[in-house]
Amino acid sequence: MTTLKSKLKEDLNAAIKERDELRSSTLRLTLSAITNEEVAGKTKRELSDDEVQKVITREAKKRREAADAFAKGGRPESAEREKAEGEILATYLPKQLSDEELNAIVAQAVEEAKSAGAEGPRAIGQVMKIVNPKVAGLAEGGRVSAVVKQLLAGG
Repeated sequence: MTTLKSKLKEDLNAAIKERDELRSSTLRLTLSAITNEEVAGKTKRELSDDEVQKVITREAKKRREAADAFAKGGRPESAEREKAEGEILATYLPKQLSDEELNAIVAQAVEEAKSAGAEGPRAIGQVMKIVNPKVAGLAEGGRVSAVVKQLLAGG
């Protein structure tokens, strides 16, 4: 059974052999983020695949945010690089939910929360509680809460 971390290492070695600078530097940075996470606590430990996935998700999010910042700052080549790194990382993550899939899950949760008597601002928390376990790792938190707020506002 290959772990996600060993898959990253294998892919890194392949990228180095192929002289794929973008892929090798992206994977190198991600592996060091994983190692940092492993030594962050009181005792060194091996991360589970789920935890490794969380690190990759966090790294991919950093790339997206950096790409946006570079794009706004008038540095398109840096933005492109960050975007490319984010796309490499995305290949190691579960496919993100489409807007339609996310809307359907949230709409169902809104119905559940309303039938349980949740109204107004309190309903947001109720709906998020129902939705989060269903979409964990498949949609970003910001995206999820935006859809929840939109559907609760009757939009």
